[in-house]
Amino acid sequence: MVMAPSAVDTINHEYAEQLSVKTNCNTKPVAGYGNGAEQARDGGKTAKEMIGRALQERIQAVDPHSCEAGEEDAFFVADMGEVYRQHMRWKKHLSRVTPHYAVKCNPDPVVLRLLAALGAGFDCASKAEIEQVLKMGVDPSRIIYAQPCKTKSYLRYTAKQNVKQMTFDNTDELYKVKEIAPDAELYLRILTDDSASLCRLSQKFGASMDNVHELLTLAKSLDLNVAGVAFHVGSGASDPTAFLQAVSDARIVFDQAAVLGYTLHTLDVGGGFVSETFEEMAAVLSGALDKYFAPQIRIIAEPGRYYTSSAFTLACNVIARRTVEDRETGTKSYMLYLNDGVYGNFSSIMFDHQHPIPQVLSSAHRSDGFNYLPSNASTECLTDSGYTSAEESISSSSTNSLDSTSPHGNSTSSNPRSIEYSIWGPTCDGIDCIAEKWASPETVDVGDWLYFEDMGAYTKCSATRFNGFTDKHECVYVCSEGGASALLGF
Repeated sequence: MVMAPSAVDTINHEYAEQLSVKTNCNTKPVAGYGNGAEQARDGGKTAKEMIGRALQERIQAVDPHSCEAGEEDAFFVADMGEVYRQHMRWKKHLSRVTPHYAVKCNPDPVVLRLLAALGAGFDCASKAEIEQVLKMGVDPSRIIYAQPCKTKSYLRYTAKQNVKQMTFDNTDELYKVKEIAPDAELYLRILTDDSASLCRLSQKFGASMDNVHELLTLAKSLDLNVAGVAFHVGSGASDPTAFLQAVSDARIVFDQAAVLGYTLHTLDVGGGFVSETFEEMAAVLSGALDKYFAPQIRIIAEPGRYYTSSAFTLACNVIARRTVEDRETGTKSYMLYLNDGVYGNFSSIMFDHQHPIPQVLSSAHRSDGFNYLPSNASTECLTDSGYTSAEESISSSSTNSLDSTSPHGNSTSSNPRSIEYSIWGPTCDGIDCIAEKWASPETVDVGDWLYFEDMGAYTKCSATRFNGFTDKHECVYVCSEGGASALLGF
């Protein structure tokens, strides 16, 4: 029996040399934005500066009043340095666990290349995802077909490509595997408590502990190779203790399998990792693994949003504005219409329970355009990132030499009053709302730009072409870590 490879502790430079930086998608190279290799300051601050410069350079090239159709479309800036830092963070706190990146979260080709070069595996759930990873030159042993209920034709393709690792959770799937892929390396996916997760998966997948013996017995009678156990505590999990019970249950399955003559060698702890609680999650998981599983047991995981969420920033153009007057109070608010919405890259609002926060990237009513520090600013000051949030602009507005009065009659030089907005997408559907309420001291008008951070998970991957709007948006890549730059050839 051939086991899948264990965690790669060193960067795969030989593999990296085979990677081409060119892609067949809508991308822009990072040339001109720097690669961060010479930076000695904090990586996060360097990244902020580089993203800001990339955003500015991109929008400065667009005049929304005279550009060709589509030139002012929404676009991403992606920092591969952030993906690299997340991987180093993973290795520090979960050194025993080999990450298999969940491609469905964000199948960006440059993200996949970088993670492949770093030695990660890949969690794929369809023929297209498997095909995309294989075309990069990734060995089939680094792929897990983590879909308990597989399409027959996809399973035939998977078997032909020699992708052997796959999950199951029901008897019908075992008969299907016996017919099409009898040499598969199977992982029994068990049910877990995912009630504290952002997106629950237990309602759809996972065998209850009461059914485990039946499934293992059937697999044995069919002479199938059950090689491990898998579970998933839910996407965007918030309760670290969910791992404790899941790992404990997995140990029980290992023991039940041993009674039937199986020698399981792999535990797949699934996904659910988020950046904000990663260290806490990792500590609980590591403790549980050390308690229940000997060092020779191979441990893999399926992180997705952990790697990409904070690496992508989305910039959108304001294509229209509508004034809403409340005659009873004598106040005004404004409806802003962007060229992206919930049918596009804001699909995370509908499908992933996200609440993207709008921030002002560029406003025609700012005399300094992008809030860069003056060229004669003190060298002791940190270089400005090149883009500022609405919250930051409140404190800086009194020092910026802005126009004395905004079109709303509000002073912009001191003590600005917040302006009320709602933000909408470009389609003709009433549910296409990005934010029902947003307050900003900035005057935002047609042709201005807003940006949204943390837009790298379940965004462009689930964008549609509804109403004829594009689902292909340009991505400008920057790299704030020298290690990632070297691997990608940036």
